[in-house]
Amino acid sequence: MKKLKLPALTLSREQPSLPDVRQITIIGGSAAGKSRFMEELTNINGDRAYCISAISAPFPEREESTRPGSIDVLFAEAARNQPYMRTDAVSELDKLAYMLFVDEFEYLLSVKQEKSAGRKVELKPTRLDRIVELWEKVFPGNRIVRTPGSLMFSTTAGSDLISLEKLSRSEQTVLYYAAAVLYAAHGAVIFVDSPSLFIHPSLLPNLWNAIEELRPDCTFVYNSVDVEFVSSRTSNACIWVKSYDVDARAWDYEVLPPGHLTDELFVDLIGTRKPVLFIEGDLRHSIDARLYPLVFPDCTVRPLGSCDKVIETTRSFNDLRNMHHLESKGIVDRDRRTEQEVSYLRRKSIMVPEVAEVENIFLLEGVIKAMALRRGKNPHLVFEKVKKAVIEEFRRRFDEQALQHVRHRVKREVECKIDARFPCITAMETHLRSLINLLSPRKQYDELRGWFREILDSKDYAAVLKVFNHKPMLGECGIARLLGYGNKDEYITGVLATLKEGGPAAKSIRNSIRYCFRIEDELSSEMPIESAKDEREEVLMNFLSAPQKHKKKKKRKKRHKNKTAPANDATFAS
Repeated sequence: MKKLKLPALTLSREQPSLPDVRQITIIGGSAAGKSRFMEELTNINGDRAYCISAISAPFPEREESTRPGSIDVLFAEAARNQPYMRTDAVSELDKLAYMLFVDEFEYLLSVKQEKSAGRKVELKPTRLDRIVELWEKVFPGNRIVRTPGSLMFSTTAGSDLISLEKLSRSEQTVLYYAAAVLYAAHGAVIFVDSPSLFIHPSLLPNLWNAIEELRPDCTFVYNSVDVEFVSSRTSNACIWVKSYDVDARAWDYEVLPPGHLTDELFVDLIGTRKPVLFIEGDLRHSIDARLYPLVFPDCTVRPLGSCDKVIETTRSFNDLRNMHHLESKGIVDRDRRTEQEVSYLRRKSIMVPEVAEVENIFLLEGVIKAMALRRGKNPHLVFEKVKKAVIEEFRRRFDEQALQHVRHRVKREVECKIDARFPCITAMETHLRSLINLLSPRKQYDELRGWFREILDSKDYAAVLKVFNHKPMLGECGIARLLGYGNKDEYITGVLATLKEGGPAAKSIRNSIRYCFRIEDELSSEMPIESAKDEREEVLMNFLSAPQKHKKKKKRKKRHKNKTAPANDATFAS
């Protein structure tokens, strides 16, 4: 993908450009000049620009486009070159349907010719095949039926076939967008005006994920005022259009850094209908921002950077709940926090996972087994190999990890104990000299080593993930190689892709991660109940219920609870 040139800035008059991106969203207030900005961006990109909008797609009362590569131009060219094509289509939606049929017909003719010449032909999915697959994914139970000369549709609402014209506006919109993007030129910049219009909010994220996957070679530019849609684009570059200077034909706008929330944009969150989930990291580089929207699809997920920012923002947002009536939660890594710290954060609506850091989530037993099964591997064998590698690495870093845990605890306690009022400098010096005895770092270190030794002796894999902070572990444990991926980044991308696609594997992964956050309310309702049809499904059913087995470990873990250093709520309140 080439760099994308942007319109001129009001003050500098310079014409900046964006690096290679897959998603761009244009946002801004009413009358800020968003539509004109998008129009200018379209002109700048010339023949690469491909504009689609569901607003006028089903209607004939519109001005036809003369832009090269547009749907109107493509249809006119097809009608000239293919005499058997119907020419009575007037709306963009009709034209797309006619072109799909002709393409299908021509492909089948070419296959017949190849076979008659004695050549072996391997059937490839046509545009219509790909639309049918997307359609049935978006509308489970519905089907697209090929009939002579037209497309017909069956829905769960009735047994009779219905025509394109009788589909709901939402269904027509989905069909239009799916077909339209398949006719964009290679490497096109696809401009989409109001991508959430006519589409039910529950369909939006997964629908546009699926549409974008149809054209991985293209860049998608959206003009949207829907905060939920904007937040659902996880690889998004956001352009905030503030104002337009008509005389200078220039805009005051800002390309927002990933994860950056200004006060003005933060206010937009009040307009969302979903609970707000604040997370660490930034929108472009962090795993958190790519993972958590897929694990918590019913939330508006906002990355804020540091864990302190997440804690502070969640508290502030909840303090103003009487104004916006939204539930707000946060997620921070467990890192080396004690049980007392974790309990305090959870009381403040901050969710803390039962693993040390977000990378460890990809090493959860349920996640590994689901991905192994998806890749055609033995889930139990793969998991046992990863488990052995992780435990052995923890054994090698045994003392180092204990020392790091002590360092964290001492740092937190010093921050609390030194923040006191002293009548004079002598009193402060006396207090500081006594800190070594109050903190007892050696005692804490020995207790932690004893606890870690018990974990290793019992080969408690879940406990290792809970205390082991070592980011390279995901690459060093061999999970990527065992599942046939080139490296850990490809493995992470594979997990995210599985979550996007849905199905039993995605449900198992999502359940495992939610259980890791002590969220169990939806596990039973999400699990498939049908009987296993073959050996692989039977294995899947076995580990789908695996989180329930972890409950047995809670009693055993209680005897370790007292080994953590005591701490008061005052230690963390700051």
